[in-house]
Amino acid sequence: MSLEFPNSSRSYDATRCAVRFWGYDTAMEWSFFVTAEALRHVHPGMVKDEAGMLGAFDSNRDRICAAAVKLYGRGRKGSYELGAEDL
Repeated sequence: MSLEFPNSSRSYDATRCAVRFWGYDTAMEWSFFVTAEALRHVHPGMVKDEAGMLGAFDSNRDRICAAAVKLYGRGRKGSYELGAEDL
């Protein structure tokens, strides 16, 4: 099956200092988290707060989703964390 991202929702997770978004493989929903380090890697001028991280995510959504597909392909987990090395 293939992972898709039809839901454009994303949210800031203060506990993880990450942006959370969701991917779907048929009827299954999977949570993905992009760390602040990863977002700063693709958006060097990012301010490390909610607005800055969500803006960096939005500006790099296609790249982040492509990295999420690769990470998902390595094996099924309950949730996935994308770090700078993944982007």
